[in-house]
Amino acid sequence: MPQKDNLSGSNSTGSDPSVFFLAGIQGLEALHPWISIPFCSVFTLILLGNFILLYVIKTEPSLQKSMFYFLTMLVVIDLILSAITMPKTLSIFWFNSREISFNACLVQIFFLCSFFIMESAVLLAISFDRYVAICNPLRYATNLTNSTIGKIGLAALARAVLLTVPLPFLLRRLPYCGSHVIPHFFCEYMALVKVACADTRLHNDYAITVALFIMGLDLIFISLSYVKILRAVLSLESKEEQLKALGTCVSHLCAISIFYIAVVLFSLIHRFGHHFDPNVNILLAHFNIFFPPMMNPIMYGVKTKQIRDWALLLFRGKSFWADQEGAAEDLEGEDTVVVF
Repeated sequence: MPQKDNLSGSNSTGSDPSVFFLAGIQGLEALHPWISIPFCSVFTLILLGNFILLYVIKTEPSLQKSMFYFLTMLVVIDLILSAITMPKTLSIFWFNSREISFNACLVQIFFLCSFFIMESAVLLAISFDRYVAICNPLRYATNLTNSTIGKIGLAALARAVLLTVPLPFLLRRLPYCGSHVIPHFFCEYMALVKVACADTRLHNDYAITVALFIMGLDLIFISLSYVKILRAVLSLESKEEQLKALGTCVSHLCAISIFYIAVVLFSLIHRFGHHFDPNVNILLAHFNIFFPPMMNPIMYGVKTKQIRDWALLLFRGKSFWADQEGAAEDLEGEDTVVVF
């Protein structure tokens, strides 16, 4: 088959060093059109759910708050991560388009790593937003101004870029004299490092240090925020008030759990992946990238009254504009702090 010829040809030392081959799921080529159906369905759900969130946040004046600005950042990051990887995955399924240039591979790795780090920072920012909203509600509007939110977003972007910039330069220094087959649907840092025929300890150490330092530090601060939130909630007299305050954090806690569980799974795949079927590792890697973007709109849409109401209006279609004014009036009475 053409696909096997491509992969076998890429193993020779005389192959073009500027071209790599994405192996994808091997041994099931005849089933690729069927396997592509769930991938395409997930991609459609990601696009639909996240664009609905963006539309509702943009068009509803009552959602012009810091919490939803951070949520907008999260949605944009999820869309970019999906757009970086899924089109190439589907092209492999549908057109057997496995070739990718070395430069394109480096660009994909740079954006994947950058936006993963940035998503962790945005989740930390949302936990800070919840901390201020519950523990210092009188300072919520003054502390989290549009200027402050913009600075937080720029700081998250700058941190992600500065930590990721060394990766392409480190990868360029490696010789790739043997196989040019990457056992994935997309270029991934550690997968490309394993293809190199040189000592890669520096590359492994840098990746582990960045992952532990950034993700670990963010998770520590998120945990501290929620410890303080829990103490503030337990100090409330009424159980109803406690449940209402905790309800403002449910979606965010779910998003944090999904993201960091995915990160842990991704790390375990690289540490113990050789014990499992390579196709299982590939599917788990895709699950780690696409499950959070698919679930975040559902979690925030279900738990956030404003988004839920507007999403229902959108799906009604013909009565949308008739009900829009009434929905806006209802939302004006919502508490500025407890938004879920």
